[in-house]
Amino acid sequence: MAKTTSKAGAYGAEQISVLEGLEPVRKRPGMYIGSTGPEGLHHLIWEVVDNSFDEAMAGHANDIIITLNDNKTVSVFDNGRGIPVDIHKQYKVSALELVLTKLHAGGKFGGEASGYKISGGLHGVGVSVVNALSEWVEARVERDGAIWVQEYERGIPKFKVKQVGKSQKHGTTITFRPDPTIFTTTEFDLKYILDHLRQQCYLTKGIKVTVVDAREKNQPAVYAFFFEGGVASYVRHLNHSKQVKHENIFYVERQVDDVGIELGVQYTDDYKETVFAFANNIYNPEGGSHVMGFRSALTRVLNNYARAKGYIKEKDDNLSGEDVREGLTAVISVKIKDPQFEGQTKAKLGNPEVRTAVESLTNEALAAYLEEHPRDGEAILGKCILAQRARAAARAARDTVIRKGALEGMTLPGKLADCSSKDPKSSELFIVEGDSAGGSAKQGRDREHQAILPLRGKILNVERARLDKMIASEQIKNLVIALGTGIGENMDMGRLRYERIVIMTDADVDGAHIRTLLLTLFYRYFTALITDGHVFIAQPPLFRVASGKEFHYAFSEEERDKLVAEFIKLKEERKKIKGKAKKEEEEEVAEEETVNEGEPAEGEVSKIPGISIQRYKGLGEMNADQLWETTMNPETRIMKKVNITDAAEADETFDILMGTEVAPRKRFIQTHAKKANVDI
Repeated sequence: MAKTTSKAGAYGAEQISVLEGLEPVRKRPGMYIGSTGPEGLHHLIWEVVDNSFDEAMAGHANDIIITLNDNKTVSVFDNGRGIPVDIHKQYKVSALELVLTKLHAGGKFGGEASGYKISGGLHGVGVSVVNALSEWVEARVERDGAIWVQEYERGIPKFKVKQVGKSQKHGTTITFRPDPTIFTTTEFDLKYILDHLRQQCYLTKGIKVTVVDAREKNQPAVYAFFFEGGVASYVRHLNHSKQVKHENIFYVERQVDDVGIELGVQYTDDYKETVFAFANNIYNPEGGSHVMGFRSALTRVLNNYARAKGYIKEKDDNLSGEDVREGLTAVISVKIKDPQFEGQTKAKLGNPEVRTAVESLTNEALAAYLEEHPRDGEAILGKCILAQRARAAARAARDTVIRKGALEGMTLPGKLADCSSKDPKSSELFIVEGDSAGGSAKQGRDREHQAILPLRGKILNVERARLDKMIASEQIKNLVIALGTGIGENMDMGRLRYERIVIMTDADVDGAHIRTLLLTLFYRYFTALITDGHVFIAQPPLFRVASGKEFHYAFSEEERDKLVAEFIKLKEERKKIKGKAKKEEEEEVAEEETVNEGEPAEGEVSKIPGISIQRYKGLGEMNADQLWETTMNPETRIMKKVNITDAAEADETFDILMGTEVAPRKRFIQTHAKKANVDI
C-alpha cells in the first residue's frame, strides 16, 4: 500500500474540524438568524418571544412583557410554567442549562408526550442561538415555590443553576445583551418591535403583550396589546384606511380534525389582493397549502352563490380566481402539531392535510355567511363581477401589446438605450427621470452592461388604476416590454432581462414622487422583483465641494460641512508648514480662487475664499463623467436595495400615499412634516 505524504494543499483527516456546542452559531450566525444586521438583531427577540407565545398557545400563559433596558439588554418575561430546572437523566445537567446551551434541545419534538402540541419553533435552536450570540444572558425561572437563576457569557455558563429565593409565582425571564462583536448594530428599533408584536397578538387572541422602553431612565414608555377579536381584529386593522364593500367581517374559528383554523375576510374597493397567511403564528409570505385550500373554496362558493342568485347563467361566465380575489383582504391562521415548511425561512407551508381542512371549512362557513348576510353577498358579488369585466378589457389590451410586440419581433422601446450584453445576470437597467439626465446617463454608462430608459414626466399612479388603464399608458408599456417578464397572468420572472433595476431620480420633491410611483408599480404588479432583490435606488450626491484642483462629492449637508471644514483645516496646515509671509499667503488664496472663476454652476456657493460648493438640483446638471463617477460606476457608487421587512406595513403605506382616500394621507403628512427636507 502506497504511503501518502502531506503536501501543501493536501486534504486529509487533519483538515476536518468539528464545531462543538454553540460554536457553529458564532462561526456562521447568518445560517441561524438570517443576518448580523438589524433584522438578525431583532430576530433574537423573536426567538425568545416565540417561546412565550408557545406557552400561551398551549394555554399556560396569558401575559408577556418585553423590556428594552438602559444597559443595552432586553428582558422577555412570560407567566407560563417556567423552564424546567431538574436534572436531565441523559445529559446529567439541569434542563434549563440544556435548553440554553444545546442546539436542538427543547420540548417540541416529542409529539403528544412533549411539552407542546403546537409550536412555531420546530428546530429547538431558538433560545440557545440567542445565548450563543449574546455577550451576556441571564435566565430566571420561577416555579415549584422557588426562584432559579443561571448566567452565561457568550453561551458558556458562569455557574450551575442555583436557587436564589422563594416565590409562589411561575414564569420565565430571559435577559440578554447582544454581542457587539457579532452584530453590525446593537440598537433596537422600537417601532419594528411594536409592529411585529402587534401582529402576533392578533394571531393569539386573549394574550396581553406589554412592551416597555426603559432606555430613557426618567421616561419609560409603555405599550400594551390585547385583542379579543383574533384575526377579525387584524382584518379590521388592515382595512382601517380603506373603503370597505361590506361592514360585517366574515370570521370563523374552528378545529377541523387536528388543524385549528382561524379565518377573517372582508372586501374593499381596492384592485389588489391582500392575504396574510400564518402557521403556528409564523408568517408564510409564499402562502402554501392553507392559502391554496382557501382560494379554491372561495372561488367555488362565490360561483355557486352567483349562479343561485342569477348573477351568472352560462358556465363560460364563471368568475375566475383573479376575479374573486380583487379587493380581498384575508388573514388565514392555522395551528397544527407538525408543520412542514419549505425552506429554513418557513416561507411556505407544505402540509397537504391543511389544504383539505381549510377548503372544507371555507366551503361550509362562507356559504352559510352569504345566506345569512344577503346584502354583504350582493356587495361582494358586485365587486367580483365588475373585476371580471375589467379583467376582460385588460386581457384584450394586454394581448394587443403582446401581439404587437410579436409582430414587431419584440421590438424594444425607442427610448431604451439597451446594453450590448445578452446575459441578464451581468446587466442592469437604469430608469432615469427626464431626457436631460437620460442623455448624460447614456453617454457616461458602461454600454456593455448598463441600459438606460428615460421617463418623460410622471408615470401613472397604478394604485388607482386597473390593468387595462395601465397597459394604455405608453410609459408603463415601455417599461413592461423593457423588463421582459410580462405582467399579470402571463408574468414570468425567468424572462427578466436585467439582474438589477435601478431607479435614478433627482434628489428633490418631484424625484421622490416619481420614485414612489415606480415603487408602487413594482410592489403591486412586480412584487417578485422586490422580494428577489432586483430593485435598487441610486444615491446621487447633493454637493460637489472643491478647493483648487481637489474636489469631493457629498451626499448630505453634514458631509458637505465636514468636507468644507477639512479643506479649511488643510489650508491652514499648509500655510503653517510653508511658513510663507502674509503677502505670499494672500497670493496663494488669490491663485486658488482663480481656479473657480468663470461662469458658476447653478447652486454654486463661494462664500468661503478658495472653496466652491455646487448644489446639484438634478441629475441633468451633471456631465456624463460626473454621473458615471458618482452614481453609476459599480466601484464607487452607493445604491439602496429595496426590500420588504413588513408586508402589512408596506401595503398600508402605499395605500396611504397613493390611494384614493385623502384623510389618511393628510394625517401622514401632518405626522411626518417636520422630518421633510424640502427645497423651496
